[in-house]
Amino acid sequence: MAAVVRGVAGGRREAATGFEVAFLDPEEGEVRRRLEEVTQVAFEEASPVRAFPSYRGQRSSPGFYYAATMQAHVGFESWLERDEVMALDFDPDVIGFAAQPFWLFWPDTNRVRSHAPDFFVRHRDGTGVIVDCRPQERIKPRDEAAFAATKRACAEVGWQFRLVHGHDPMWRANVRWLAGYRHLRFRIEPVSSRLLEAFAQPRPLIDGVQSVGEPIAVLPALYHLLWSRELRTDLGSRLEASSLVARSRP
Repeated sequence: MAAVVRGVAGGRREAATGFEVAFLDPEEGEVRRRLEEVTQVAFEEASPVRAFPSYRGQRSSPGFYYAATMQAHVGFESWLERDEVMALDFDPDVIGFAAQPFWLFWPDTNRVRSHAPDFFVRHRDGTGVIVDCRPQERIKPRDEAAFAATKRACAEVGWQFRLVHGHDPMWRANVRWLAGYRHLRFRIEPVSSRLLEAFAQPRPLIDGVQSVGEPIAVLPALYHLLWSRELRTDLGSRLEASSLVARSRP
């Protein structure tokens, strides 16, 4: 991987006006361009411009999550970011996403400010989305200014901006459970096809599972079908044997 792109203090030229973006190009290495010049860049495939350090006594919790959407690992720097990566992986409208995809630079009075957004997301319709993650109580004035600038930059080029403070605890717990079955190896046949037939109409989870076979052999395939949205249920409530499950509509 090319060297990490640093902020202004790292010796990069300063932007006279407007927004600029610095990112890692697989052929050119470190690249810095005006924002309007990079709208066609596939940032959902970008390498991180910052490392994900790990050390003793660290307050944050960095790591890597295997995203079934791209069959690749994506880095995160906190439990909130990990939950958001999982949520993106679960979203059927998302076809790709990357962590720390670029540095965004903008002029602020007599200096240039910089911010590396947490994620760039690509939707199925081609829309680009910038996602930042921060608990509401931990947002400081400097963060507010960075998020506001990022939102303005997105508006200039037709991207969306989303600031994530957290996720519904019950939904998060259910999706985290299903994420354990996100890999394609759990789409077991002919069990999966039989489950889709069994849940052609809504019925309790355990009833449909038992109609197909021994639960210990069938449940992994069921959880994968719920993850892939081929089956559906109310994830805002506790996922259990009595949960109503149905085949998703085309």
